[in-house]
Amino acid sequence: MSVSNEAPSPPVELRDRFPTAYTILFVLIIVMAALTWVLPAGQYDRAPNEALGKDAPVPGTYQTVEAAPQGLVDVLLAPIAGFYDPVEYVANAIDVSLFVLIIGGFLGVVNATGAINTGIERAMLRLKGREKWMIPAMMLLFAAGGTTYGMAEETLAFYALLIPVMIAAGYDALTGVAVIMLGAGVGVIGSTINPFSTAIASNAAGIAFTQGMPLRLAILAAAWLIAVVFVMRYAERVRKDPSASIVADMRAANEAHFLKDRAATRSALLSGRQQIILILFAATFAVMIWGVSSQGWWMAEMSALFLAAAIVIGSVGWLGEKPFTTAFVDGACDLLGVALVIGLARGIVVIMDRGMITDTILHSFEGWIAGMSDVAYVNGLFAVEGVLSFLVPSTSGLAVLSMPILAPLSDFAGVGRDLAVTAFQTAIGITNLIAPTYAVVVGGLAIGRVPYHRWLMFIWPVLLLLTLMCMAFLSAAVLL
Repeated sequence: MSVSNEAPSPPVELRDRFPTAYTILFVLIIVMAALTWVLPAGQYDRAPNEALGKDAPVPGTYQTVEAAPQGLVDVLLAPIAGFYDPVEYVANAIDVSLFVLIIGGFLGVVNATGAINTGIERAMLRLKGREKWMIPAMMLLFAAGGTTYGMAEETLAFYALLIPVMIAAGYDALTGVAVIMLGAGVGVIGSTINPFSTAIASNAAGIAFTQGMPLRLAILAAAWLIAVVFVMRYAERVRKDPSASIVADMRAANEAHFLKDRAATRSALLSGRQQIILILFAATFAVMIWGVSSQGWWMAEMSALFLAAAIVIGSVGWLGEKPFTTAFVDGACDLLGVALVIGLARGIVVIMDRGMITDTILHSFEGWIAGMSDVAYVNGLFAVEGVLSFLVPSTSGLAVLSMPILAPLSDFAGVGRDLAVTAFQTAIGITNLIAPTYAVVVGGLAIGRVPYHRWLMFIWPVLLLLTLMCMAFLSAAVLL
Protein backbone atom coordinates (compact mmCIF):
# COMPACT_ATOMS: atom_id res chain seq x y z
CA MET A 1 0.00 0.00 0.00
CA SER A 2 1.47 3.31 -1.02
CA VAL A 3 1.51 6.24 1.35
CA SER A 4 0.83 9.69 -0.01
CA ASN A 5 3.35 12.37 0.83
CA GLU A 6 0.80 15.12 0.26
CA ALA A 7 -0.20 17.14 3.27
CA PRO A 8 -3.80 16.66 4.38
CA SER A 9 -6.24 19.35 3.36
CA PRO A 10 -6.93 21.81 6.17
CA PRO A 11 -10.34 21.38 7.78
CA VAL A 12 -13.03 23.78 6.66
CA GLU A 13 -14.13 25.95 9.56
CA LEU A 14 -17.85 26.18 10.25
CA ARG A 15 -17.90 29.94 9.69
CA ASP A 16 -16.46 29.44 6.21
CA ARG A 17 -19.38 27.21 5.27
CA PHE A 18 -21.72 30.19 5.54
CA PRO A 19 -23.16 30.97 2.09
CA THR A 20 -21.95 33.97 0.11
CA ALA A 21 -23.99 37.13 -0.37
CA TYR A 22 -24.96 35.90 -3.84
CA THR A 23 -26.55 32.75 -2.42
CA ILE A 24 -28.26 34.60 0.43
CA LEU A 25 -29.85 37.11 -1.94
CA PHE A 26 -30.97 34.49 -4.43
CA VAL A 27 -32.54 32.44 -1.62
CA LEU A 28 -34.41 35.57 -0.48
CA ILE A 29 -35.73 36.01 -4.02
CA ILE A 30 -37.03 32.42 -3.90
CA VAL A 31 -38.59 33.00 -0.45
CA MET A 32 -40.39 36.14 -1.64
CA ALA A 33 -41.61 34.30 -4.73
CA ALA A 34 -42.98 31.54 -2.49
CA LEU A 35 -44.81 34.14 -0.39
CA THR A 36 -46.63 35.40 -3.49
CA TRP A 37 -48.32 31.98 -3.59
CA VAL A 38 -49.34 32.19 0.08
CA LEU A 39 -50.11 35.84 0.87
CA PRO A 40 -53.17 37.47 -0.68
CA ALA A 41 -52.37 40.00 -3.40
CA GLY A 42 -53.49 43.51 -2.55
CA GLN A 43 -52.99 47.16 -3.30
CA TYR A 44 -53.80 50.61 -2.00
CA ASP A 45 -55.26 53.21 -4.31
CA ARG A 46 -52.70 55.80 -5.34
CA ALA A 47 -53.31 59.53 -5.68
CA PRO A 48 -51.01 62.38 -6.75
CA ASN A 49 -49.24 64.03 -3.83
CA GLU A 50 -48.04 67.53 -4.72
CA ALA A 51 -45.65 67.77 -1.79
CA LEU A 52 -43.95 64.51 -2.76
CA GLY A 53 -44.17 65.05 -6.50
CA LYS A 54 -45.40 61.48 -7.06
CA ASP A 55 -48.34 59.16 -6.38
CA ALA A 56 -48.76 58.01 -2.78
CA PRO A 57 -50.99 55.35 -1.14
CA VAL A 58 -54.38 56.55 0.12
CA PRO A 59 -55.24 55.44 3.69
CA GLY A 60 -58.24 53.15 4.00
CA THR A 61 -58.25 52.09 0.35
CA TYR A 62 -56.51 48.73 0.59
CA GLN A 63 -58.25 46.01 -1.36
CA THR A 64 -57.37 42.55 -2.54
CA VAL A 65 -56.62 42.14 -6.22
CA GLU A 66 -56.06 39.26 -8.58
CA ALA A 67 -53.17 37.11 -7.44
CA ALA A 68 -49.89 37.29 -9.35
CA PRO A 69 -47.84 34.34 -8.05
CA GLN A 70 -44.24 34.36 -9.17
CA GLY A 71 -42.86 31.16 -10.66
CA LEU A 72 -39.50 29.79 -11.68
CA VAL A 73 -39.19 32.00 -14.77
CA ASP A 74 -40.05 35.08 -12.68
CA VAL A 75 -37.38 34.14 -10.14
CA LEU A 76 -34.76 33.87 -12.90
CA LEU A 77 -35.90 37.16 -14.45
CA ALA A 78 -35.90 39.06 -11.13
CA PRO A 79 -32.10 39.72 -10.98
CA ILE A 80 -32.21 40.87 -14.61
CA ALA A 81 -35.08 43.25 -13.88
CA GLY A 82 -33.17 44.28 -10.75
CA PHE A 83 -30.61 45.86 -13.07
CA TYR A 84 -33.05 47.22 -15.62
CA ASP A 85 -36.71 46.59 -16.39
CA PRO A 86 -37.32 47.49 -20.04
CA VAL A 87 -41.10 47.36 -19.53
CA GLU A 88 -41.45 49.60 -16.50
CA TYR A 89 -38.19 51.28 -15.55
CA VAL A 90 -38.03 52.34 -11.92
CA ALA A 91 -35.11 53.02 -9.61
CA ASN A 92 -33.29 49.85 -10.57
CA ALA A 93 -29.66 48.99 -9.95
CA ILE A 94 -28.09 49.65 -13.35
CA ASP A 95 -27.07 53.20 -12.47
CA VAL A 96 -25.50 52.21 -9.14
CA SER A 97 -23.76 49.19 -10.68
CA LEU A 98 -22.32 51.27 -13.52
CA PHE A 99 -21.16 53.85 -10.98
CA VAL A 100 -19.33 51.10 -9.07
CA LEU A 101 -17.60 49.82 -12.22
CA ILE A 102 -16.41 53.29 -13.19
CA ILE A 103 -15.13 53.88 -9.64
CA GLY A 104 -13.18 50.64 -10.03
CA GLY A 105 -11.68 51.87 -13.28
CA PHE A 106 -10.84 55.22 -11.70
CA LEU A 107 -9.09 53.55 -8.76
CA GLY A 108 -7.24 51.22 -11.12
CA VAL A 109 -5.79 54.21 -12.97
CA VAL A 110 -4.82 56.02 -9.75
CA ASN A 111 -3.17 52.88 -8.36
CA ALA A 112 -1.21 52.46 -11.59
CA THR A 113 0.51 55.80 -10.92
CA GLY A 114 1.81 54.57 -7.53
CA ALA A 115 0.59 57.77 -5.86
CA ILE A 116 -1.86 56.07 -3.47
CA ASN A 117 0.60 53.57 -1.99
CA THR A 118 3.33 56.15 -1.58
CA GLY A 119 0.87 58.62 -0.09
CA ILE A 120 -0.33 56.06 2.46
CA GLU A 121 3.23 55.36 3.58
CA ARG A 122 3.96 59.06 4.02
CA ALA A 123 0.69 59.57 5.95
CA MET A 124 1.40 56.65 8.30
CA LEU A 125 4.82 58.05 9.12
CA ARG A 126 3.29 61.41 10.06
CA LEU A 127 0.47 59.82 12.09
CA LYS A 128 2.76 57.48 14.01
CA GLY A 129 1.18 56.99 17.44
CA ARG A 130 -1.94 59.00 16.61
CA GLU A 131 -3.63 56.69 14.11
CA LYS A 132 -6.65 55.99 16.33
CA TRP A 133 -7.88 59.59 16.11
CA MET A 134 -8.59 59.05 12.43
CA ILE A 135 -11.59 56.97 13.47
CA PRO A 136 -13.74 59.60 15.28
CA ALA A 137 -12.73 62.29 12.78
CA MET A 138 -13.71 60.22 9.73
CA MET A 139 -16.90 58.93 11.37
CA LEU A 140 -17.89 62.50 12.15
CA LEU A 141 -17.48 63.46 8.49
CA PHE A 142 -19.52 60.49 7.27
CA ALA A 143 -22.20 61.12 9.91
CA ALA A 144 -22.41 64.73 8.72
CA GLY A 145 -23.02 63.45 5.20
CA GLY A 146 -25.66 61.01 6.41
CA THR A 147 -27.63 63.51 8.47
CA THR A 148 -27.59 66.30 5.88
CA TYR A 149 -28.06 64.67 2.49
CA GLY A 150 -28.49 60.97 3.23
CA MET A 151 -25.01 59.87 2.20
CA ALA A 152 -25.38 56.23 1.12
CA GLU A 153 -24.45 55.09 -2.39
CA GLU A 154 -21.80 57.81 -2.46
CA THR A 155 -19.91 56.00 0.30
CA LEU A 156 -19.05 53.18 -2.13
CA ALA A 157 -16.37 55.45 -3.58
CA PHE A 158 -14.56 55.74 -0.23
CA TYR A 159 -13.96 52.10 0.73
CA ALA A 160 -10.99 51.53 -1.54
CA LEU A 161 -9.52 54.82 -0.30
CA LEU A 162 -9.92 54.38 3.48
CA ILE A 163 -9.42 50.63 3.98
CA PRO A 164 -5.75 50.63 2.84
CA VAL A 165 -5.08 53.45 5.31
CA MET A 166 -6.66 51.48 8.16
CA ILE A 167 -4.72 48.31 7.30
CA ALA A 168 -1.46 50.24 7.06
CA ALA A 169 -2.20 51.75 10.49
CA GLY A 170 -2.31 48.27 12.02
CA TYR A 171 -6.07 47.74 11.98
CA ASP A 172 -8.04 45.52 9.59
CA ALA A 173 -10.37 45.81 6.59
CA LEU A 174 -13.40 45.48 8.86
CA THR A 175 -12.36 48.62 10.74
CA GLY A 176 -12.34 50.60 7.50
CA VAL A 177 -15.76 49.23 6.53
CA ALA A 178 -17.16 50.08 9.98
CA VAL A 179 -15.85 53.66 9.90
CA ILE A 180 -17.68 54.32 6.63
CA MET A 181 -20.83 52.23 7.02
CA LEU A 182 -21.47 52.97 10.68
CA GLY A 183 -20.40 56.59 10.29
CA ALA A 184 -22.85 57.35 7.51
CA GLY A 185 -25.40 55.00 9.08
CA VAL A 186 -25.63 56.87 12.39
CA GLY A 187 -26.05 60.05 10.35
CA VAL A 188 -29.13 58.53 8.71
CA ILE A 189 -30.42 57.29 12.08
CA GLY A 190 -30.18 60.87 13.36
CA SER A 191 -31.25 62.54 10.12
CA THR A 192 -31.88 66.27 10.50
CA ILE A 193 -32.26 67.83 7.04
CA ASN A 194 -31.79 64.65 5.00
CA PRO A 195 -34.06 65.20 1.96
CA PHE A 196 -34.39 61.46 1.23
CA SER A 197 -35.48 60.56 4.76
CA THR A 198 -36.67 63.37 7.01
CA ALA A 199 -37.98 65.74 4.34
CA ILE A 200 -39.88 63.17 2.25
CA ALA A 201 -41.28 61.37 5.31
CA SER A 202 -42.37 64.66 6.87
CA ASN A 203 -44.08 65.75 3.66
CA ALA A 204 -45.85 62.41 3.44
CA ALA A 205 -46.96 62.82 7.07
CA GLY A 206 -48.23 66.35 6.38
CA ILE A 207 -45.84 68.21 8.70
CA ALA A 208 -42.80 70.50 8.37
CA PHE A 209 -39.50 68.61 8.45
CA THR A 210 -38.23 70.92 11.22
CA GLN A 211 -40.72 69.46 13.70
CA GLY A 212 -38.94 67.11 16.08
CA MET A 213 -35.49 68.50 15.25
CA PRO A 214 -34.18 68.69 18.88
CA LEU A 215 -34.96 65.00 19.45
CA ARG A 216 -33.23 64.00 16.21
CA LEU A 217 -30.14 66.01 17.10
CA ALA A 218 -29.98 64.24 20.48
CA ILE A 219 -30.33 60.84 18.77
CA LEU A 220 -27.61 61.81 16.28
CA ALA A 221 -25.15 62.76 19.02
CA ALA A 222 -25.85 59.65 21.09
CA ALA A 223 -25.67 57.30 18.08
CA TRP A 224 -22.37 58.80 16.90
CA LEU A 225 -20.82 58.49 20.37
CA ILE A 226 -21.93 54.85 20.75
CA ALA A 227 -20.63 53.92 17.29
CA VAL A 228 -17.27 55.70 17.72
CA VAL A 229 -16.55 54.10 21.09
CA PHE A 230 -17.47 50.68 19.72
CA VAL A 231 -15.28 50.95 16.62
CA MET A 232 -12.32 52.45 18.48
CA ARG A 233 -12.36 49.66 21.08
CA TYR A 234 -12.46 47.00 18.37
CA ALA A 235 -9.71 48.70 16.34
CA GLU A 236 -7.43 48.97 19.36
CA ARG A 237 -7.90 45.27 20.17
CA VAL A 238 -6.93 44.39 16.61
CA ARG A 239 -3.90 46.66 16.66
CA LYS A 240 -2.62 45.07 19.88
CA ASP A 241 -3.52 41.52 18.86
CA PRO A 242 -4.14 40.91 15.12
CA SER A 243 -5.61 37.49 15.94
CA ALA A 244 -8.51 39.30 17.64
CA SER A 245 -9.70 40.51 14.23
CA ILE A 246 -12.96 38.97 13.02
CA VAL A 247 -11.28 38.68 9.62
CA ALA A 248 -7.89 37.58 10.99
CA ASP A 249 -7.69 34.61 8.63
CA MET A 250 -8.02 36.99 5.68
CA ARG A 251 -5.36 39.43 6.86
CA ALA A 252 -2.59 38.38 4.46
CA ALA A 253 -4.93 38.28 1.47
CA ASN A 254 -6.40 41.70 2.35
CA GLU A 255 -2.95 43.25 2.78
CA ALA A 256 -1.93 41.86 -0.58
CA HIS A 257 -5.10 43.23 -2.18
CA PHE A 258 -5.29 46.67 -0.57
CA LEU A 259 -1.57 47.36 -0.15
CA LYS A 260 -0.25 46.28 -3.53
CA ASP A 261 3.43 47.00 -4.08
CA ARG A 262 3.71 48.43 -0.58
CA ALA A 263 7.29 47.25 -0.09
CA ALA A 264 8.43 49.28 -3.07
CA THR A 265 6.97 52.47 -1.62
CA ARG A 266 8.06 52.25 2.00
CA SER A 267 11.15 54.37 1.47
CA ALA A 268 9.92 56.26 -1.58
CA LEU A 269 9.18 59.96 -1.55
CA LEU A 270 6.20 61.49 -3.28
CA SER A 271 7.25 62.95 -6.59
CA GLY A 272 5.83 66.27 -7.73
CA ARG A 273 3.65 64.47 -10.28
CA GLN A 274 2.30 62.10 -7.60
CA GLN A 275 1.49 65.04 -5.35
CA ILE A 276 -0.55 66.59 -8.16
CA ILE A 277 -2.32 63.25 -8.67
CA LEU A 278 -3.24 63.03 -4.98
CA ILE A 279 -4.59 66.59 -5.08
CA LEU A 280 -6.71 65.68 -8.13
CA PHE A 281 -7.78 62.48 -6.37
CA ALA A 282 -9.01 64.37 -3.29
CA ALA A 283 -10.58 67.10 -5.42
CA THR A 284 -12.65 64.48 -7.27
CA PHE A 285 -14.35 63.42 -4.04
CA ALA A 286 -14.83 67.03 -2.96
CA VAL A 287 -16.50 67.83 -6.29
CA MET A 288 -18.71 64.74 -5.94
CA ILE A 289 -19.94 65.85 -2.50
CA TRP A 290 -20.55 69.40 -3.80
CA GLY A 291 -22.47 68.12 -6.80
CA VAL A 292 -24.68 65.75 -4.80
CA SER A 293 -25.40 68.16 -1.96
CA SER A 294 -26.00 71.37 -3.95
CA GLN A 295 -26.39 70.60 -7.65
CA GLY A 296 -28.76 67.65 -7.61
CA TRP A 297 -26.22 65.20 -9.05
CA TRP A 298 -26.90 61.49 -8.96
CA MET A 299 -25.34 58.37 -10.44
CA ALA A 300 -24.97 59.55 -14.04
CA GLU A 301 -23.22 62.78 -13.11
CA MET A 302 -21.02 61.09 -10.51
CA SER A 303 -20.04 58.38 -13.00
CA ALA A 304 -19.11 61.03 -15.55
CA LEU A 305 -17.05 62.85 -12.91
CA PHE A 306 -14.97 59.77 -12.06
CA LEU A 307 -14.52 58.91 -15.73
CA ALA A 308 -13.23 62.42 -16.42
CA ALA A 309 -10.99 62.30 -13.35
CA ALA A 310 -9.52 58.97 -14.49
CA ILE A 311 -8.64 60.48 -17.87
CA VAL A 312 -7.06 63.57 -16.30
CA ILE A 313 -5.05 61.56 -13.75
CA GLY A 314 -3.95 59.08 -16.39
CA SER A 315 -2.71 61.99 -18.51
CA VAL A 316 -0.89 63.65 -15.62
CA GLY A 317 0.71 60.33 -14.70
CA TRP A 318 1.90 59.77 -18.28
CA LEU A 319 0.57 56.21 -18.25
CA GLY A 320 0.17 55.95 -22.00
CA GLU A 321 -2.93 54.78 -23.89
CA LYS A 322 -2.56 51.00 -23.47
CA PRO A 323 -1.46 51.03 -19.80
CA PHE A 324 -4.30 53.47 -19.07
CA THR A 325 -7.02 51.32 -20.65
CA THR A 326 -5.57 48.17 -19.09
CA ALA A 327 -5.52 49.76 -15.64
CA PHE A 328 -9.07 51.08 -16.06
CA VAL A 329 -10.51 47.74 -17.24
CA ASP A 330 -8.64 45.76 -14.59
CA GLY A 331 -9.91 48.13 -11.90
CA ALA A 332 -13.48 47.76 -13.14
CA CYS A 333 -13.08 43.97 -13.16
CA ASP A 334 -12.05 44.08 -9.49
CA LEU A 335 -15.50 45.50 -8.63
CA LEU A 336 -17.54 43.44 -11.09
CA GLY A 337 -18.75 41.16 -8.28
CA VAL A 338 -19.95 44.22 -6.37
CA ALA A 339 -21.98 45.40 -9.36
CA LEU A 340 -23.57 41.96 -9.75
CA VAL A 341 -24.57 41.66 -6.10
CA ILE A 342 -26.27 45.08 -6.21
CA GLY A 343 -28.56 44.00 -9.05
CA LEU A 344 -29.30 40.73 -7.30
CA ALA A 345 -30.38 42.59 -4.15
CA ARG A 346 -32.79 44.73 -6.15
CA GLY A 347 -34.37 41.57 -7.59
CA ILE A 348 -36.03 40.86 -4.21
CA VAL A 349 -38.06 44.09 -4.41
CA VAL A 350 -38.96 43.29 -8.03
CA ILE A 351 -40.50 39.96 -7.00
CA MET A 352 -42.50 41.59 -4.18
CA ASP A 353 -43.87 44.35 -6.40
CA ARG A 354 -44.74 42.05 -9.30
CA GLY A 355 -46.32 39.55 -6.92
CA MET A 356 -48.49 42.33 -5.44
CA ILE A 357 -47.59 41.55 -1.82
CA THR A 358 -45.78 44.77 -0.82
CA ASP A 359 -49.01 46.61 0.03
CA THR A 360 -50.40 43.46 1.65
CA ILE A 361 -47.49 43.36 4.11
CA LEU A 362 -47.93 47.08 4.84
CA HIS A 363 -51.68 46.59 5.44
CA SER A 364 -50.99 43.73 7.87
CA PHE A 365 -48.67 45.92 9.93
CA GLU A 366 -51.22 48.73 9.83
CA GLY A 367 -53.76 46.46 11.52
CA TRP A 368 -51.20 45.20 14.06
CA ILE A 369 -50.29 48.59 15.54
CA ALA A 370 -53.77 50.18 15.36
CA GLY A 371 -55.27 50.72 18.82
CA MET A 372 -52.03 50.49 20.80
CA SER A 373 -51.20 52.85 23.69
CA ASP A 374 -48.95 55.81 22.94
CA VAL A 375 -45.65 54.25 24.14
CA ALA A 376 -46.50 50.87 22.65
CA TYR A 377 -47.55 52.52 19.40
CA VAL A 378 -44.36 54.51 18.81
CA ASN A 379 -42.22 51.46 19.55
CA GLY A 380 -44.50 49.26 17.46
CA LEU A 381 -44.17 51.74 14.60
CA PHE A 382 -40.40 51.66 15.04
CA ALA A 383 -40.47 47.85 14.75
CA VAL A 384 -42.81 47.89 11.74
CA GLU A 385 -40.68 50.37 9.82
CA GLY A 386 -37.61 48.31 10.65
CA VAL A 387 -39.12 45.19 9.09
CA LEU A 388 -40.50 47.10 6.11
CA SER A 389 -37.10 48.69 5.43
CA PHE A 390 -35.64 45.19 5.18
CA LEU A 391 -38.11 44.48 2.38
CA VAL A 392 -38.06 48.01 0.84
CA PRO A 393 -34.50 49.27 1.42
CA SER A 394 -35.02 52.58 -0.41
CA THR A 395 -35.41 55.34 2.20
CA SER A 396 -37.44 57.63 -0.02
CA GLY A 397 -39.41 54.71 -1.47
CA LEU A 398 -40.42 53.44 1.96
CA ALA A 399 -41.30 56.97 3.11
CA VAL A 400 -43.71 57.38 0.19
CA LEU A 401 -45.12 53.88 0.71
CA SER A 402 -45.59 53.82 4.49
CA MET A 403 -45.93 57.34 5.87
CA PRO A 404 -49.26 58.25 4.18
CA ILE A 405 -50.72 55.11 5.77
CA LEU A 406 -49.01 54.90 9.17
CA ALA A 407 -48.60 58.56 10.12
CA PRO A 408 -52.38 59.26 10.37
CA LEU A 409 -52.65 56.36 12.84
CA SER A 410 -50.48 58.43 15.20
CA ASP A 411 -53.37 60.85 15.70
CA PHE A 412 -55.54 58.08 17.14
CA ALA A 413 -52.72 56.87 19.38
CA GLY A 414 -52.08 60.37 20.72
CA VAL A 415 -48.57 60.45 19.26
CA GLY A 416 -47.27 63.44 17.33
CA ARG A 417 -46.62 62.86 13.65
CA ASP A 418 -43.10 64.20 14.11
CA LEU A 419 -42.44 61.19 16.37
CA ALA A 420 -43.81 58.91 13.66
CA VAL A 421 -41.27 60.41 11.25
CA THR A 422 -38.48 60.02 13.81
CA ALA A 423 -39.48 56.38 14.41
CA PHE A 424 -39.38 55.83 10.65
CA GLN A 425 -35.95 57.33 10.07
CA THR A 426 -34.28 55.71 13.08
CA ALA A 427 -35.69 52.28 12.18
CA ILE A 428 -34.63 52.37 8.54
CA GLY A 429 -31.22 53.74 9.55
CA ILE A 430 -30.63 50.77 11.85
CA THR A 431 -31.99 48.12 9.48
CA ASN A 432 -29.95 49.47 6.59
CA LEU A 433 -26.78 48.68 8.49
CA ILE A 434 -27.39 44.96 7.99
CA ALA A 435 -30.09 44.47 5.33
CA PRO A 436 -28.75 42.17 2.57
CA THR A 437 -31.40 43.71 0.32
CA TYR A 438 -29.64 47.08 0.58
CA ALA A 439 -27.11 47.72 -2.19
CA VAL A 440 -24.96 49.94 0.04
CA VAL A 441 -24.46 47.12 2.57
CA VAL A 442 -23.74 44.28 0.15
CA GLY A 443 -21.71 46.59 -2.09
CA GLY A 444 -19.60 48.04 0.72
CA LEU A 445 -18.89 44.63 2.21
CA ALA A 446 -17.92 43.26 -1.19
CA ILE A 447 -15.49 46.11 -1.83
CA GLY A 448 -14.07 45.73 1.68
CA ARG A 449 -13.77 41.94 1.23
CA VAL A 450 -15.71 41.35 4.46
CA PRO A 451 -18.07 38.34 4.33
CA TYR A 452 -21.65 39.20 5.28
CA HIS A 453 -21.79 36.80 8.24
CA ARG A 454 -18.55 38.27 9.63
CA TRP A 455 -20.15 41.72 9.46
CA LEU A 456 -23.13 40.41 11.47
CA MET A 457 -20.74 38.94 14.06
CA PHE A 458 -19.09 42.34 14.40
CA ILE A 459 -22.08 44.66 14.40
CA TRP A 460 -24.76 42.93 16.47
CA PRO A 461 -23.68 44.39 19.87
CA VAL A 462 -23.67 47.99 18.65
CA LEU A 463 -26.86 47.35 16.68
CA LEU A 464 -28.55 46.26 19.91
CA LEU A 465 -27.26 49.34 21.74
CA LEU A 466 -28.48 51.67 18.98
CA THR A 467 -31.90 50.00 18.94
CA LEU A 468 -32.35 50.30 22.70
CA MET A 469 -31.14 53.90 22.60
CA CYS A 470 -33.64 54.86 19.87
CA MET A 471 -36.52 53.12 21.67
CA ALA A 472 -35.59 54.90 24.90
CA PHE A 473 -35.55 58.32 23.20
CA LEU A 474 -38.89 57.65 21.44
CA SER A 475 -40.55 56.43 24.64
CA ALA A 476 -39.24 59.39 26.65
CA ALA A 477 -40.50 61.83 24.00
CA VAL A 478 -44.00 60.36 24.23
CA LEU A 479 -44.06 60.43 28.04
CA LEU A 480 -42.72 63.97 28.22
